[in-house]
Amino acid sequence: MTQPLSLPTQVGVINVGLPLFGDAIREQGAPVVSVDWRVPAGGQPAAVAALGRLYGRHAERIEAANAEVLRRLDQGIPLLTGITTVAEAVPGLPEATLLHCGPAIAYADAPDPLRRSMRAAAVAEGWASDREQADGRLSRGEIGLSPANAHRVVVPMATALGAGAPLYVVTNEAGGTTGYAPVSQGPGDVAWFGCDTEAAVARLVFLREVAAPVIGRILDRSGPLDVLALAAQALAMGDDVHVRTQAATNLLIREWLPHLTELGGPDSVAFARFLAGNHLFFLTLAMAAARSLTEWAAQVPDASIVTAMARNGTTFGIRLSGSDRWFVTEAPEVGHALYYPGQGPQTSARDIGDSAVLELCGLGAAAAAGSPAVAQLLGGHMRAAAELTDRLAAVCSGRSSRFKIPVLDNAGTPLGVDVRKVVELGITPAVTTGILHRSAGTGQVGAGVAEAPLGCFADALADLDRRLTETGT
Repeated sequence: MTQPLSLPTQVGVINVGLPLFGDAIREQGAPVVSVDWRVPAGGQPAAVAALGRLYGRHAERIEAANAEVLRRLDQGIPLLTGITTVAEAVPGLPEATLLHCGPAIAYADAPDPLRRSMRAAAVAEGWASDREQADGRLSRGEIGLSPANAHRVVVPMATALGAGAPLYVVTNEAGGTTGYAPVSQGPGDVAWFGCDTEAAVARLVFLREVAAPVIGRILDRSGPLDVLALAAQALAMGDDVHVRTQAATNLLIREWLPHLTELGGPDSVAFARFLAGNHLFFLTLAMAAARSLTEWAAQVPDASIVTAMARNGTTFGIRLSGSDRWFVTEAPEVGHALYYPGQGPQTSARDIGDSAVLELCGLGAAAAAGSPAVAQLLGGHMRAAAELTDRLAAVCSGRSSRFKIPVLDNAGTPLGVDVRKVVELGITPAVTTGILHRSAGTGQVGAGVAEAPLGCFADALADLDRRLTETGT
């Protein structure tokens, strides 16, 4: 004899998808757990199919490659070993050629801050007598342009470099790779902030003729410097080592001060004064270290991890490990910004610079949770800074064993941006960054957080799927 059906008097509900249904059940007094689920890749058929293959038959191959990429990003030890020039670091570079930030771009397509920086660099090199002549030569193509990233060089904000510009030499001996970056120009009326004044040109000349020789003499006395060991200490002191590098700079000054005081002479005094007023000094050194790691990581084929991310103020580009191809889309505006008085979105240039290489190595937005300075860009709430780190963690393949966040129980910072996760979730990496005036040539107008555009990640995913499918499982 069958038992009569008995319905439960109370139910608990798991709601998948639209929160509206969960809210309605909750209002009726029933327990409900809402699951934030959405269609992968926004429901785009081609992307969903590609993800099926990349998480399916290609998964074992990708995971093995990703593990090696993560190991290289995490365990390489970049050492500052010397100072050189663009001409020496990039042999064979055509005469009268400027290296610039971001993907390749023509002078006519470059935003105003980058064009101004190019003009200042041309004058500092002696390729033009003034900015008007520099503008003419650049417009006619008499001064060539090449993306710095193509030569293992990374440059911050709207930087352009001529042959004589000084570069840090940062060597990762484990991988046999080297990264280069310019000596920081510092704050104020400077070319990397989109200024082409006489003062901006004079700063470039000072770096070449005074700062670089002094740094070289310091390194002769001090020996190699473990760059990321200082960065790791600085994270515990409130830096994200991107928009805030003050702690790292102070740690570097402590390392160099005994050697600097031994040098004597007017150049050492001038450099010491410059160093004391430059809270951003460590930024480019960290960028060179990160570039030496991504250069090593990029040699691993079949990985789904991003090893280059750069912007020139007009376009934003990424590159995956194991591939030389750039995927480019429009550069984003900088949001969540803290502006100087009288400035705002209407005066702001688009996101610019190669410094997003830091986010790929566990710094910048990856370390935002421990930085009150980043929290200030997000309304002053440390919770918001932690959410920025969580955003990166959602699309990363691992955690750093080198960089720890004290306020998160010393959890490692997110490491290894996985293009599969970016496209699947529709969450792109965020980048902490400065903001330049879009047209006036007056320099920095604030700082904020830029969100990488999704389009280039979707294109990179499709290319990875194509490459792996063509070479077989």
